[in-house]
Amino acid sequence: MADLPTPPPAPDAEFSPAVLAQLRRLQARYTADGQDLSAYLEGLYHADYVNYWDYIELDTLLSLQRPLTKFADEKIFIIYHQITELYFKLCLHEYEQLGSLEQPTLGEVVLRLGRVNRYFENLIDSFDVMVDGMDKQQFLQFRLSLMPASGFQSVQYRFIEIASTALENLVPEEKRRLLGDAPTHEEFMGCIYWQAGATVEETGAKALTLVEFERKYTGQLVAHARHYEHRNAWAVVQRLPEADRRHPRLVRALKQLDVNVNVNWPLMHYKSAVRYLQRDPTDVPATGGTNWRNYLPPKFQRRIFYPQLWSAQELEEWGKGWVEKVLEELG
Repeated sequence: MADLPTPPPAPDAEFSPAVLAQLRRLQARYTADGQDLSAYLEGLYHADYVNYWDYIELDTLLSLQRPLTKFADEKIFIIYHQITELYFKLCLHEYEQLGSLEQPTLGEVVLRLGRVNRYFENLIDSFDVMVDGMDKQQFLQFRLSLMPASGFQSVQYRFIEIASTALENLVPEEKRRLLGDAPTHEEFMGCIYWQAGATVEETGAKALTLVEFERKYTGQLVAHARHYEHRNAWAVVQRLPEADRRHPRLVRALKQLDVNVNVNWPLMHYKSAVRYLQRDPTDVPATGGTNWRNYLPPKFQRRIFYPQLWSAQELEEWGKGWVEKVLEELG
């Protein structure tokens, strides 16, 4: 006996109440924009499922490590620097959202600053991947193949500095006085502290590392400085009510950011440079002959985002204790 045909479903019986509710929401949304929901559903029908490897571009990501030598540990060097740049991009994502707050709240500012601090702390805690994770002899050989490239040329790190504070705080005090009243962004950038970090020790001339960096990024850096003139973290803090500006949570977050970016992170690089590059009687020329010994230690460069938050003694002793501790560890 043949099976009886299945009766057609009652209207809407094939859809659960949850699906019907979503369809009605979609109908309302697309109708409001003058769009045909059925066309979008047709497109969805033909679309593939989203896979993890496609969503994060895994194949592309894993193809971006291209060593210049045959030394195995060069890949560690590349990957860690790429990870660093991705963390910097996360930081800049937070700075952009922070700067867009026309009426910031204490909670929102502390949240954004806390995220930036967390990203930097992750980087600082993981720097042993560089300091202890590579074979020294391999590094000393493949590093010479990378000249004049240097982490100094990380423009995202410079973007972070500019987004953190008033531009004048990135200019050495003696040069700031010479600029006079109301200097332009270009004048500030012409005296920015990092220019002293890529000079040739013997002559004082700009190293090729700095020449190439300025050739590529000067325009972008000036535009970034203009963009953040009234959007940098300190400017946003000044838009808070006065009582909130003194709140312990906010002060703690700002001071921690100052220490993370201007003391702990440079010290990790200093520790690495001492481990790998310092050699008696001469240093390994892997940084293009730049004066890293005088540039990296915070007690020498004394870069401070928020001098208003620190005592006179703390300002005077900026970075000294940290530097001495690191040098003791290095023996």
